Amino acid sequence: MSATWGWLLLACAVAFATKLAGYLVPAGWLEGVRMARVTSAMTIGLLAALVVVNAFAGSGGVVLDARAGALLVAVVALWRGVPFLGVVVLGALAAAALRAAGIG
Repeated sequence: MSATWGWLLLACAVAFATKLAGYLVPAGWLEGVRMARVTSAMTIGLLAALVVVNAFAGSGGVVLDARAGALLVAVVALWRGVPFLGVVVLGALAAAALRAAGIG
């Protein structure tokens, strides 16, 4: 078995243990206003990190290509109050236009 499989199995075991530990947390800890604020902030932070990684991560570093332009168009569309479906379509059109222009 290669080292990669060992790390993969370890990650699976840690994920399972973390999920199992969640069932052991007392219900009273999860019902407070403070916990609701913490979990909502964590959700926003994780989503923002996912967007940034998918927009700027390349092979071994930061890449500025059509994805960054599409993200910029989507941010402006959100700021202007465009509905979510419109934001997605505008971002896709921007990425397609930039790629057609030879960027990314």
